[in-house]
Amino acid sequence: MTAVSPMDALRAASRPTAAMPAGPRMLLAGATGSLGNEVLNRLVGGQSYAQVQVLAQSPYIEAVRGMQLLQVLGNELSRWPQVAADVGVIMFEPPRAFYQRERALWTPQPQQLGGVARWMHGCGVKSLAVVLPHEMGRLPEAVKHGLANLDEHEVAALGFERLIFVRSAMAAARPAPADFLQSVAQMLFSAWSYMVPSNERPVRAVHVARLVEAALNQAPAGIHVAPPELVWRSAQKNALQPELKAWLDRG
Repeated sequence: MTAVSPMDALRAASRPTAAMPAGPRMLLAGATGSLGNEVLNRLVGGQSYAQVQVLAQSPYIEAVRGMQLLQVLGNELSRWPQVAADVGVIMFEPPRAFYQRERALWTPQPQQLGGVARWMHGCGVKSLAVVLPHEMGRLPEAVKHGLANLDEHEVAALGFERLIFVRSAMAAARPAPADFLQSVAQMLFSAWSYMVPSNERPVRAVHVARLVEAALNQAPAGIHVAPPELVWRSAQKNALQPELKAWLDRG
């Protein structure tokens, strides 16, 4: 074995190393609720992105490595900072009341979809994923596989290279009954929910997060809309990749 002198070792250590290729930069709006938390953990933990900036409405100490907070001025989108990013994700689940981190984050309202998408496009975002919750069994058949309203058409017209809509079913929130008649109405509603086809029912947040992550990694250029039944099927055992391939090949 050839001996290495201390000077040779110091010279080798001082040489600049080849820089690792930088990954894409992400902007994330609405990293709240169980779904937002799962998506954030997967996207940050997967280390596929050089930077993940999460929109926040107040300062908070970041506890997730690889995540940065980008503080924005509430709903004054015209005054938001222009930052550089490649990928965007928009979600609408409200923060959970007892999670301090989530209360510090900013979550858009559905009617703000167009404004947030325009801002992200202005920041250089080329790939955008939008997770759109809807009450199970209430989504018209005509819009499951296409653009649902003028807001979505407006986003599509912005010119993103890749645009992904994920239509995720959610259970309807029901307030505590105030009287007997309301209790009966809620009991009837619960019975109706069993009549909803299983492939239109909500799936666990972790499965939706896996689909969003995989779609961002694998979707080709174009507009891709995942209907609720595809979200459900992709959550079944070993079904994610086959369902993803069939969906994206059709797109």
